[in-house]
Amino acid sequence: MAQTIRPAGSRSQPGRRATGSLFATDGKPHPVQDVLMVVTGVLGILAFVTAMFHHLHLISSWAGLVGILTGAYGQYISKTTWERFGLIMGIGASAVGFYLGMAHGGLFGGVIT
Repeated sequence: MAQTIRPAGSRSQPGRRATGSLFATDGKPHPVQDVLMVVTGVLGILAFVTAMFHHLHLISSWAGLVGILTGAYGQYISKTTWERFGLIMGIGASAVGFYLGMAHGGLFGGVIT
């Protein structure tokens, strides 16, 4: 609770300007986390959009499942609030696409009888 009332620059390192933004990074590159965030977002958009079409349930369910798993791993190794925010948006879209894809036919619906 004490973090919410601290001034923006109270935890900044000497010589570094505090941004005061919720999405401020720590100033270090995180290429793996950024790639996972982008992949999760793309899979989430793909799953969400294809879930709106009944006959694309295979794409939406698989893209949603993979998006959920990559987003979960990304959350596990994320370092900044910006990464976590992007991952949660991607996981949410992936989950909606996955659940609608499962409702329309599932992961193997019509392929394996």
